[in-house]
Amino acid sequence: MARLACANLLLAAAAAFLAVAAASSSPAASDFIRKSCRDTQYPSVCVQSLASYGGSPPPRSPRELARAALSVSADRAHAASAYVGRLCGGKAAAKGGKAASAKGPVRDCLENLADSVGHLRDAAKEMGGAGMGGRAGSPAFKWHLSNVQTWCSAALTDENTCLDGLSGHGGVDAATRAAIRSKVVEVAQVTSNALALVNKVGPGY
Repeated sequence: MARLACANLLLAAAAAFLAVAAASSSPAASDFIRKSCRDTQYPSVCVQSLASYGGSPPPRSPRELARAALSVSADRAHAASAYVGRLCGGKAAAKGGKAASAKGPVRDCLENLADSVGHLRDAAKEMGGAGMGGRAGSPAFKWHLSNVQTWCSAALTDENTCLDGLSGHGGVDAATRAAIRSKVVEVAQVTSNALALVNKVGPGY
């Protein structure tokens, strides 16, 4: 019994230590994320989504933060696409393809989400490329940043197009439309925030 109590105490102490370490491991990075997210349209969503970002080390510059936001957005869009595919009983769609059983607006939404994922992944890759480290006013830097902005904007348009299509009936029951809409709204908010963070990136960052 004494051994069990001692073991429980050790486990509790270890858990407490890990919790404190996690909370204090990068306070500067966490503060940077909170401050940066204030300028987005959905600040609380911004903080929450970037707090769950699994990249290491955590983003500490506008460029790193924008790239992280784009990666998170791409992951969310991919997850939403898989969710819609499963909801409609389409195994292919759950893996990123088209669901044969998906009807009009849902089928269109799956295509929109697939396009969105591609645009966001391209944007994240471009943001992490060497061309984004150009000097201030560099034509090359402006060109690469413009590519990122274009892809991110296109992704947001894809997501909003999906939402517009779900506003009608289209042979899809209300419960299914509401479930899909909830997922896609979340993705659109994260993408909107990513675009806002991209627009804050300057040369040298």
